[in-house]
Amino acid sequence: RVLDVACGNGVMARRLAALGAIVTAVDFSAELIERAKARGQQSGHPIDYRVVDATDQVALVALGQFDAIVCTMALMDIPDIAPLFLAARQMLRPEGRFVFATAHPAFNSNNPIFYAEMEDSNGQLIHTRGMKINKYLHIPPMKALGAIDEPNPHYYYHRPLHQLLGEAFQAGLVLNGIEEAAYPPGQEDNRALSWRHLSQIPPVLVGRLIVN
Repeated sequence: RVLDVACGNGVMARRLAALGAIVTAVDFSAELIERAKARGQQSGHPIDYRVVDATDQVALVALGQFDAIVCTMALMDIPDIAPLFLAARQMLRPEGRFVFATAHPAFNSNNPIFYAEMEDSNGQLIHTRGMKINKYLHIPPMKALGAIDEPNPHYYYHRPLHQLLGEAFQAGLVLNGIEEAAYPPGQEDNRALSWRHLSQIPPVLVGRLIVN
């Protein structure tokens, strides 16, 4: 039994259900839950969708016990993550795990600056792409685009690693798995400035938490 927190349109919930999991999926947006339900009907896999705020510890705990909890690319959208971690500590069954994927706070946060350079080195043109970071420890919440051409920017809540993981540790969870995901080399993208060109810099941090 798996809980998908901040499920959005249900893409992860549908994937988990297709793999055989019994899925409960929650989001604070009633509109997104309705869209997830509509798309879920097309997939043919039963999923229990509910409107629940990820900052409401009591409402989360009321969902019951789970073998796993997932939160995919949403922690940076949530103003207070402590209630979610505290609820996870109560909801996880023995040997249960909480897996999260989030924007990497060291690289893909509220202020990355992408650059592209071209250098003539003895008649050979060398193209270099990269990014610059000038803040990390203290960055206030700010609005930004989640994707190119997104109609309305929304708030992002930057948390350096010690704060992000510290909230989980204080709730009684420990980290026992971590991945830093980057695009593989050779990805095609028409944009000169894109994460797809930066195969050595991970835009995503994935962690697995268990009960201490």
